[in-house]
Amino acid sequence: MTENNNAVELANEFTESFNAIKAEIHKVVIGQEDIIDLLLISLFSRGHCVLVGVPGLAKTLLIRTLADTLGLSFNRIQFTPDLMPGDITGTEIIEEEKETGKKAFKFIKGPIFANIVLADEINRTPPKTQAALLEGMQEYHVTTAGQTYNLDTPFFVLATQNPIEQEGTYPLPEAQLDRFMFNVWVDYPSFEEEKQIVSKTTSTQDVSTSAVLDKVKIEQLQDLVRKVPVPETVLDYAVKVVGATRPDSETAPDFIKKYLSWGAGPRASQYLILGGKARALSQGRFNVTIEDINSLAVPVLRHRIVNNYAAEAECYTTVKLIEMIIESLG
Repeated sequence: MTENNNAVELANEFTESFNAIKAEIHKVVIGQEDIIDLLLISLFSRGHCVLVGVPGLAKTLLIRTLADTLGLSFNRIQFTPDLMPGDITGTEIIEEEKETGKKAFKFIKGPIFANIVLADEINRTPPKTQAALLEGMQEYHVTTAGQTYNLDTPFFVLATQNPIEQEGTYPLPEAQLDRFMFNVWVDYPSFEEEKQIVSKTTSTQDVSTSAVLDKVKIEQLQDLVRKVPVPETVLDYAVKVVGATRPDSETAPDFIKKYLSWGAGPRASQYLILGGKARALSQGRFNVTIEDINSLAVPVLRHRIVNNYAAEAECYTTVKLIEMIIESLG
């Protein structure tokens, strides 16, 4: 009984922190409720996100505000075609000691050494430079001149992409996209939200946020996510959803065999469960439900499945196909 009470208390504490962070962000950012939820779920699951949206939708403002609200360090990297790996990870310089006159190499840390890193327009830079960031995301360290340097934790990467202007870009390969927990589409605000945005940003009003959590507390909440139990039925369901995206699988629906050329791997199942745990805690629950899995299926799977020419010809998007999978399993 005591253990159950403790679980409830922990879930309540997580929910209170989650809502407090959102309240602080909303002092600066209007709307984008679902996007903020997904970013926080990803952070507490120790994942990373790709945000896809046209310029001017406050992606940078949202991410910077999130860092301020969490009391974390923040760096923004503007990806360009001439960006080099060392511009991200850091570089070694020769430094002379004033007293002895001896020269030695000293490592100068790059912008990846922050708790929250905004990789702005990640598809604007060549694969070699993209890989420097992706190594840090996966391994939580960078390697330069044979030396390994650990990144500070918590470590959260948010990459942005412009879905319209694709000329001169280097799209991330599927294997690299798979390292991102969520693919989040940032859409235009509603009429009322846009009115509020315009009113707020064209006045003398100055809003500041205060930090809700610190590094230690964030890592405690990240550890808590892992402790949330998952019923066998929910685990089975998550694996079935992901398995249904694989056109070569015997369990795949006929429409998947017809319209998809590639399905999602086991990492998608892991992220569905991890995200489901964080979502459950955000709502004050210490158990994961099928509804948690369904709500995260699109952002987890959208960038992990590849539709074919038949799908494009008949206007079957990846989102539509994911929704059809959920419906077929319902």
